[in-house]
Amino acid sequence: MAIEVFDVRHDIKNLFVSPQIRARFLQMKPGETSQMHSHDLGHEVFLVLMGRALFEIGQDRAELGPGQLCIATTDQPHSVTVLGDDPMTMYLSVTPHVQPTHAFLDGNGERQPTQFMPSAAYDTHTDTRTPMEELVNRFVDLSDEFAKIAQTAAEEQRMTAARLTRALSSGNMDTADSQREAMWFALYRVYHKLEEVTEVWNAVAPRAGRVK
Repeated sequence: MAIEVFDVRHDIKNLFVSPQIRARFLQMKPGETSQMHSHDLGHEVFLVLMGRALFEIGQDRAELGPGQLCIATTDQPHSVTVLGDDPMTMYLSVTPHVQPTHAFLDGNGERQPTQFMPSAAYDTHTDTRTPMEELVNRFVDLSDEFAKIAQTAAEEQRMTAARLTRALSSGNMDTADSQREAMWFALYRVYHKLEEVTEVWNAVAPRAGRVK
């Protein structure tokens, strides 16, 4: 399968969207300012490619130009204002990508009512073929599966952690290595199932009520 290559000169859009990450090229006009917002779950990475912009993140401000990067972490209010007479183009990514992706703030920094967005806002398509009841039931079933896997993993971690501690205290590194690996795969199963839950949630959310 050929590698899909994106070009900032004409691919000004969301490039890749999954429960783990949303990545895009974004261009803003001279003087344009994004609405102040934060992300309930995601960290956002900004890399300026062309032009200059003022980033306001929390209580701090910084002017960035081409090749410079900054980060807004979960719950940090942030906005971007383009400086100068030229457009500003940047790469950005938000991880994870879970609806509602933005928590918009008013002029006083107070959170506004939650806004769910249509899939088209992320350059993806809403699943309109699958009956809504089927989607909701799938989400509930996956949530039950996630709860069971998480509970099983927690029990495994408790036993494995005890064996790991004993192995480390006695200097038995072969056993320590094997227990660490067991702990990792228990954690891996939890994350993998959570991604499945989130993928279905992102299909449910834009159809479960009004979108902006």
